[in-house]
Amino acid sequence: MKTLVVIPARGGSKGVPRKNIKLLNKKPLIQYTIDAAQKVFQNEQICVSTDDLEIKNIVESLGLKVPFIRPAQLATDRTGTSEVLLHAIEYYEKRGYFSEVLVLLQATSPFRTDKHIREALNEFDENCEMVASVLETKSNPYYVLKEENLNGWLVNSKDEIFTRRQDCPKVYELNGAIYIINVKALKEKKYLTDFVRIKKYVMDEKSSHDIDSNFDWKIAEILVCENSTK
Repeated sequence: MKTLVVIPARGGSKGVPRKNIKLLNKKPLIQYTIDAAQKVFQNEQICVSTDDLEIKNIVESLGLKVPFIRPAQLATDRTGTSEVLLHAIEYYEKRGYFSEVLVLLQATSPFRTDKHIREALNEFDENCEMVASVLETKSNPYYVLKEENLNGWLVNSKDEIFTRRQDCPKVYELNGAIYIINVKALKEKKYLTDFVRIKKYVMDEKSSHDIDSNFDWKIAEILVCENSTK
């Protein structure tokens, strides 16, 4: 199946300013994702979608051509991921490349490797709309998560009552590292949130680490240093 890999890299970032190109152990953050992608796919299949000239220049200095500058209206705080993906698909189709599978790799997951990507791809088949990488969550709604009711009291998020965490059903959270997407389904439904036929690909806690805040960045610095000393 023809595959298109999209790595979104918007210039604006409130949690960690300019995080996509901020140096993590002397490498721009986005390079970790590019390196992993290049071990699985050809450069011609990899699209860094950015609105930012500095990001474009840094990516191209790493040997990967950036095919376009994303329009400003698709680079705001309110722009959805699906819109960015559909824009990339349309760009490539206008140039004769019709992908059947889209691989979304977010630059904020530096510890996702080519091995993880290959394993996630193996979970994908034509019957599913998406394979999403997940992490078994510690915030289990059957045990620790609470909601506030109309009277202002905390109540269980789930009606079922368990006295031991070990007895609770397993619950997973999206870790944002890998999405393997059926292009036909995305075109038809327009939004990833409308997908129902989704398979999971489970990753460990360290590999799932996602950078969204300065605290996340500090943790990443510790983890990357641990990797370099092994």
